[in-house]
Amino acid sequence: MNIVVLDGYTLNPGDLTWKDLESLGQCTVYDRSAPEEVAPRAKNSEIILTNKTVLSSDTIKQLPKMKYIGVLATGYNIVDIETAHDKDIPVTNVPTYGTQSVAQMVFAHLLNFTLHAAHHAQTVRSGRWTSNPDFCYWDTPLIELAGLTMGIIGFGRIGRATAKLALAFGMNVIFYDIAKPSSIPQGCQSAGLDDIFRTSDIISLHCPLTSDTKKIINRERLELMKKTAFLINTSRGPLIDDQALAEALNNDMIAGAGLDVLSEEPPGENNPLLKARNCCITPHISWATISARKRLLKVAVDNVASFLTGKPHNVVNGVK
Repeated sequence: MNIVVLDGYTLNPGDLTWKDLESLGQCTVYDRSAPEEVAPRAKNSEIILTNKTVLSSDTIKQLPKMKYIGVLATGYNIVDIETAHDKDIPVTNVPTYGTQSVAQMVFAHLLNFTLHAAHHAQTVRSGRWTSNPDFCYWDTPLIELAGLTMGIIGFGRIGRATAKLALAFGMNVIFYDIAKPSSIPQGCQSAGLDDIFRTSDIISLHCPLTSDTKKIINRERLELMKKTAFLINTSRGPLIDDQALAEALNNDMIAGAGLDVLSEEPPGENNPLLKARNCCITPHISWATISARKRLLKVAVDNVASFLTGKPHNVVNGVK
């Protein structure tokens, strides 16, 4: 079968290999595909893989040879799954691959706020320590995590992995999840959503984007938070009302925000968070450790192989 990867660069910028996918059929990998390039590039392919390139209803209808869509990610909102279902095309995703990497990014942001290691290292490089009258100095309050409370919103795989790290640092962990968990790890405690905002020293978001969670971080909830609290988002950008968070940061309503995702990616130049005070933004890289990307690629290839045997795995639109 003919296989086309519409946007393979972010998954594999050159440090991985496509050989396992290439062994399954005639394979063409594009780094990126503009919207107008999708139909021409995919017209002769039965198997299409996409990461963030949109496969709309109109595009799917232009591809009569297509028999399978594989999403190179967990989220699959970039595919019109209803149209794919109507055309009997299975859509698969990669449901878990970056749990530990994303949890690790939470603490990369948190340790940046609490110890400012990079900032102080730069002052040493600039010569400040060699001319300092004392044996040490610091420019910001240095915060110990032990004894602080982390509030986790969304207690799935990544939320639980984040909780495990928090407990290892000696933190107290409270969590909110719309679904009642079948079990609660020792050291963690369920709490109401407003209680999360009122009592947490750090809030970490790990919930899916739904109509209920869109802009779950808004002006009213930010007003509930402690002035000393930090907000971390490694989940979905639209969970946050950008303007409300920017205003909260600029008015010292909270101490800082560490964001690996934004409501629009790449962000527009007018996004207020780009210039907000004490806002540290990384370019959606928590998923992108080489270990996580290796796992993602392996599962994506396994998904294709399973489809070719007539037993597709990780199908998200009910087509078998």
